[in-house]
Amino acid sequence: MGVIHVAYFTDPACPWSWAAEPALRRLQVEFGDQARITYVMGGLAREFPRPWGELPEVLDAVAASGMPADPRLWIDRPPTSSYPACQGVKAAAEQRLDGPYLRVLREGFMVDRRSLDTASALIDAARGVAGMDVARFENDLRSHAIVEAFAADLDRVRATAPEQHGDLGRVPLPSFQVRGEDGTAHGVWGSHDPSALRDAVVAAGGTPGPLPGVEEAVRRLGRAGTAELAAVCDLPRPRAAAELWRLAGQWRIRHEPVLAGEFWSAA
Repeated sequence: MGVIHVAYFTDPACPWSWAAEPALRRLQVEFGDQARITYVMGGLAREFPRPWGELPEVLDAVAASGMPADPRLWIDRPPTSSYPACQGVKAAAEQRLDGPYLRVLREGFMVDRRSLDTASALIDAARGVAGMDVARFENDLRSHAIVEAFAADLDRVRATAPEQHGDLGRVPLPSFQVRGEDGTAHGVWGSHDPSALRDAVVAAGGTPGPLPGVEEAVRRLGRAGTAELAAVCDLPRPRAAAELWRLAGQWRIRHEPVLAGEFWSAA
C-alpha cells in the first residue's frame, strides 16, 4: 500500500476551509495512514481591513456546506489578521500536531467566537490539543524559525497557483494537491467537495478503507458537525441527522447546539 502525499493549502480563518472539513475528515478516516497531509498556510489576510466584509463569505460557506457556525465574531470582536494563527499552526507542526491544532483554531474562529490573533490567544488554544507541550509551543511560536516557515508556505502558495487561477496570484483556498508514488499531481482547486478530494486520492493510488457507522464516527472524530459525520459515513445528511438524534435520545452521544447548526460528541 503506497503513501499518498496531500498538500493542503488553507488558512485557519478561511470560511471555505471550514466548509471543507467534511472532505478532510472523510480523507483521514477512509485512507488513514496512506494519506500524509502537509498543511500549507495560505495567509488569507495580513490585515482584515473591513471585518464585516468577511461575514457574507462565512454565511455563504456555512450555507453551502451545512457546517455549524456562530458568525457573530466578525461583528463583535473580529480578528485583525490571520497571519498569527498561520504561524501558530507552523509552531504546532514542530510537534507534529499541526492538524489537531488547526482544528482547534478553526472551531475558535467559526464557532467559538475567538479572535485568535495574539500570541496569548494562540498559546491558550494550544492547551486544548492533546499531547501538546505548551511551553515548547510558546518558544517555537516566538522564534524566527516559525516566521521563516510561514514565509516559505506563502512562497509555495504563490508558486503553486494553477493556470486557471493565475489572476489570484496564489492558490485559491481551500485547495489540495495530491501526489502518489509516481509523482503525478492531482489537483482539487478551490473546492470543498468530499467526492472531488476522494477521487483525486484514488487517482493517485489510494485504496479506500471501510467507513464507520454513525456512533463509531462520533467517537473517532470527537466534536463534529452533522455534515462531517454524513461525509465520513457516506450518508445523506438527513439520514445522518436522524441517526444522530436517535443516538442522542438514547444518551449515547451528546448534542451541542450552535447559533447555526450543531456539534455532536461522545457522551
